[in-house]
Amino acid sequence: MKWKGRKGQRQRRHLRIRAKVQGTADRPRLVVVFSNRHIQAQFVDDTAGVTLTAASTDGKKMGKNLAAATALGKMAAQAALEKGIKAFVVDRAGFKYHGRLKALVEAVRAAGIGAIPKEEK
Repeated sequence: MKWKGRKGQRQRRHLRIRAKVQGTADRPRLVVVFSNRHIQAQFVDDTAGVTLTAASTDGKKMGKNLAAATALGKMAAQAALEKGIKAFVVDRAGFKYHGRLKALVEAVRAAGIGAIPKEEK
């Protein structure tokens, strides 16, 4: 099967990334999805196959710009802290790590999630 166009190339990168990135209960995978109208973020435990927590701009008057991505990152971090998540791995879904994706992930890290304690390293 040929991967035609930009969308096909992104899907190919996504499969290559997903072969290496896996979330666990201690360090879930942060999945970020950009639709035409909204942004969704969720923390997924791949070993159990469950979504631990999720946040979205859907139903809120936030839009899908850089400010909305930062606000969504703060909302996702707050939900993750309530569930006891202290570290995560980023699934960038074949997108470059810049712009809205970078703003969302950095907002989650700024809320105190992502640093692995020294005794676990």
